[in-house]
Amino acid sequence: MTRPCDAARDALFDQLGQIAQGLGDTFAPFCEVVLHDLTDPAQAILAIHNNLSGRAVGEPATELGLARIADPDYPQVVANYANAFADGRPAKSTSIGIKDHDGTYVAALCLNVDLTLFHALQGLVGRFARTDAPGGRESLAPVGADAIRARIDAFAARRATTPRTLRAEERRDLLRELKAEGCLEVRRAAEIIAAHLGVSRATVYADAK
Repeated sequence: MTRPCDAARDALFDQLGQIAQGLGDTFAPFCEVVLHDLTDPAQAILAIHNNLSGRAVGEPATELGLARIADPDYPQVVANYANAFADGRPAKSTSIGIKDHDGTYVAALCLNVDLTLFHALQGLVGRFARTDAPGGRESLAPVGADAIRARIDAFAARRATTPRTLRAEERRDLLRELKAEGCLEVRRAAEIIAAHLGVSRATVYADAK
C-alpha cells in the first residue's frame, strides 16, 4: 500500500509533469523544458521536452540543483540567466525550485531557450532597418566558420525555425545555397555545418549532392 506521503509526492510530480509538457508544447521548438527530481540527484531528470541539450531521462542534477539540495534558502526562482548548450549555442535559462510542505526542495522545473534563432532574427531586422549604408553593391565578407553559421541561422530564421529542426528537404535547399555562395569550399566546412545542424558529416555530404 502507498503511504500518504508517497501518494502526495506522486501527485505533486504528476502535476509538475503536466505543467512541463504544457510549457514544452507551447514554446516548441525554441525552449527545452526539464523536470528534475531533487530527492534523487543521481538520476534527477524525470522528463525533458524539446530536447535541445542532448541530455536524457535519468541523468544527474545540475550544479544549480545540487545547490538547492544543499541550501533550502537558495532562491526559489532564478530567471533569465545566461547559459549555453554543450555545443556552444547561446541560451537563456530559468529555474524554478519546488518545495514540499516542510520547505525542502524536492523538484525543479527548468526552461532553456535556444537564442540562436532570435540572434539571427535580431541581425536580420537590424540589417533590414539600416539606412546609413553607402550606395552601391555590398561586397561580401570573407567566408569563415562564423559566416557559415550566420548564413545557416538566417536560412532557418526565414522559415521561423532553428537550424536543428530543419527538415531534410530544407537542409538540401540550405546546402544548395551554401554551395552556391562558396561556403562548402571553406576548410572543415562539412564539420562546421554538421555541428550547427546537429547532424553527421555524412548527412551533410549526402544533402550537398
